[in-house]
Amino acid sequence: MQRILKQSILVLTFFLVVALFSPMTYALDIYSPNPDNEIITCSDFDMVIRPTSPPMEGPDIIELQMLLREIDYYIGPINGIYNDLTEKSLKTFQKDSGINSDGWVTYKTWQTLTGNYDEITPVTNTKPTGSLHLVINKSERKIYLYDDGKLIKEYPVAVGKAETPTPVGEWKIASKGVWGGGFGTRWMGLNVPWGKFGIHGTNKPYSVGTYASHGCIRMLNKDVEDLYPLVPIGTPVIIEGDYPSLMYRTIKPGTASRDMLHVQKKLRELGVYWGPVDGRYGKMTEVSTTYFQLLNNLEDDGIINETYYKALKLRD
Repeated sequence: MQRILKQSILVLTFFLVVALFSPMTYALDIYSPNPDNEIITCSDFDMVIRPTSPPMEGPDIIELQMLLREIDYYIGPINGIYNDLTEKSLKTFQKDSGINSDGWVTYKTWQTLTGNYDEITPVTNTKPTGSLHLVINKSERKIYLYDDGKLIKEYPVAVGKAETPTPVGEWKIASKGVWGGGFGTRWMGLNVPWGKFGIHGTNKPYSVGTYASHGCIRMLNKDVEDLYPLVPIGTPVIIEGDYPSLMYRTIKPGTASRDMLHVQKKLRELGVYWGPVDGRYGKMTEVSTTYFQLLNNLEDDGIINETYYKALKLRD
């Protein structure tokens, strides 16, 4: 009898939460308690390359050599080593471009090297008038802008590498800014609870269309400048792709976890959760979780644990 009464109260609570909190389910704060014990920052800034002994090495030097070769300033091997030949080629380019020919590759040199790539992608001139949302498809490396469900713009993007993936889920634009450096000319931060990720421009336009970033979404600068004024803070951003592997962590209300993405997705499929798949264990997720526990004769403590994963058929 007590359990039936509890179920009835919870059902009523469930629908009240849905009615009252559904417009607020995308919290815009970037930081949340995080049982994954990890904060990731999308660090897309370029390394400053300079003459050293022994010479510097790394992927940024490979990019430098490729760019210099493409414009006929470098004829040596693409080996990622800032050797004498690479330095000499760079200094010649710097001198011809009217910038300080000191052999240092700073933001100014990167911008000059990549200037020819920054061509705007053809898009429609349609201005949005309705409800907006963005979809980023990782496999297609494209970002799509929808206005009342109708596609009105699309752009190519670079997304995260395998070791630094772009976070799949349902987010919102939480901040906007006019930035510089490796983040290009515009920044639109996402409310991912386990790190700082965003949509931004780049001074590596040749990377757009590839898996190249540390998790952020890179756009050509002119493309991000086209999109930036159209999407206000609060615009939903859906990132499509494979969810991270389940680690079967114990999750408690008021925290956030990548494992919660799987739980929210499954609860939504079962028709007991209508909020975003955003990894946050907020009020709506808590009510849905407890409701599922009661329906399946589990302890109704709201804690996601081994028993809960098995009941959801997320674990054998």
